[in-house]
Amino acid sequence: MFFQCFCAMTLFYCAHWQAYVTGTLKMGRIDVTEAQYAIIAIHLISAILGPDVWTTQITGVELPLGVHATAFTVAGALYFIANFTATFRDRGCGKNGSTVAGTSILSPVIPFSLVVVPAFIIFQKSESHVYENHPALYILAFGMVAAKVTNRLVVAHMTKSEMELYDWSLLGPAMLFLNQYFNNAIPEYYVLWLCTIWVCADLMRYCGQICLEICDHLHIRLFRIPYPPHAHHPHPHPPPSPKPERNVTSDSDKSESEDSAPLLNNNSIS
Repeated sequence: MFFQCFCAMTLFYCAHWQAYVTGTLKMGRIDVTEAQYAIIAIHLISAILGPDVWTTQITGVELPLGVHATAFTVAGALYFIANFTATFRDRGCGKNGSTVAGTSILSPVIPFSLVVVPAFIIFQKSESHVYENHPALYILAFGMVAAKVTNRLVVAHMTKSEMELYDWSLLGPAMLFLNQYFNNAIPEYYVLWLCTIWVCADLMRYCGQICLEICDHLHIRLFRIPYPPHAHHPHPHPPPSPKPERNVTSDSDKSESEDSAPLLNNNSIS
């Protein structure tokens, strides 16, 4: 579960990292979206059939079903990484092969490394087995940090600006790391909750700030219509009165009347 979730976060971040380098978001036939759907399917199967379904032995193969699912996940990740590394070979679209912001193409690796590496270290060094006892809360906390860092990368790509290496959301994993460094002065479960609340609040603040800045720049309102709708009339407008019919005669009728007019005059004279 840890490997699959963080693999999905990494692949999604790498997709936008590639866009930050090349200036174009590229999607292949089998890419990040398909990998995320596969992981969603794995979790749905675990929720419906129970986690013991992955220990089922497949006939003819002496490996459980979970090993095959992990193997497919690794194969998809390696296929994406192989295409991703071609980005560095072709270099960036900026000046001297840099990113769209003119920075190093390797610079986005630092913010995401500060998310994945502490998550793995805290998971391995935890004396109270905080991940094994609270896996959903643990992945939610670090998933929010990864979402914040990825959002900053997307904004940096859209605005063609430099991405800062450090972020306030990284204070959440730092809480867990420092708590372990001081021999768990506070129970890890409470620190994990504090970390989750902090990163969720920071992500909501950042998203709100970005939306307000976009609205202020474009002079639009957020989730509001600037003009009230037209007032509803209780009685419908009366239908327009029909126009009076014109006495129009065709050319044939007109010619017949002109031909008969002299005859009538002659008869009247006689």
